[in-house]
Amino acid sequence: MIYTVTMNPSLDYLLSLPVLQAGETNRSAAERLVAGGKGINVSKMLHNLGTESTILGFAGGFTGEELCRQLTAAGLKQELLFLQNGNTRINVKLSAGQETEVNATGPQAEEAALRAFYRKLEALSAADYVVLSGSLLPGMPRDSYRQIMQHLQGRGVHFIVDATGETLKETLPLHPFLIKPNQRELEEIFKTEITERSQVAGFAKRLQEMGAENVLVSLAGEGAVCVAADGRIFDSRPPEGKVESSVGAGDSMVAGFLHGYLQAEDYKTAFLEGLCAGSASAFSEGFGTKEQVEELLGQIVS
Repeated sequence: MIYTVTMNPSLDYLLSLPVLQAGETNRSAAERLVAGGKGINVSKMLHNLGTESTILGFAGGFTGEELCRQLTAAGLKQELLFLQNGNTRINVKLSAGQETEVNATGPQAEEAALRAFYRKLEALSAADYVVLSGSLLPGMPRDSYRQIMQHLQGRGVHFIVDATGETLKETLPLHPFLIKPNQRELEEIFKTEITERSQVAGFAKRLQEMGAENVLVSLAGEGAVCVAADGRIFDSRPPEGKVESSVGAGDSMVAGFLHGYLQAEDYKTAFLEGLCAGSASAFSEGFGTKEQVEELLGQIVS
């Protein structure tokens, strides 16, 4: 079973307008309110690819109720725990020639809800994959992802970690199945500037030496590089297409990699499907479809 963990999910208010004029009243040309959060995005793309998952995490208030309603209406299985105080955050994402995001902080963590969350984890076993991604609730320890992995150590659970900086580095000794930094995050971890594509695999190998099994580095419009657990290195430019929105593209890449690996148990297949799933979502207003991913895969492998 696949579980995606979104500790601090959101309702994303997506606004499109021709141009954003600072200090002026702006009116949108179109708007959407959608359930958001990195783990939730992974579950959405997995669902589109035909693989089901269970969403774990926290929700609160009237916005949390709308979040759960949307997930259920979309056919997604969720077991979000409700907080006693506070509301699920609303993030604003503006598309006006370029993309601008304003992310809210979110409600405060509650001890009773955290204990209930850990009780849910007790059922996990070696047959399970757990995606840990996105920000934590205010008040949660910075190393919460490491604590979760430590709590389940010895059970054979496969972890996918999509986090930044020290939060990611602290999980590496616990050997996550997959990590997915982007170039900026790679530069942050190693406190350097990457000026050549050829450098990416070297830094990815260093993360592998630090404990990660597979390291998938997303390079936005330049594709991706992967250093796989079997030692192979994959490097590919993205398929051609018009970018509509980058929201959820990285999460879709994680979903595609996981789906591809579980279907074929082959890292090259996983890498290519991850690359095409990320591109399919970038070329869409929402998330890519299975048919779009298959079409893009045809471009890559032909």
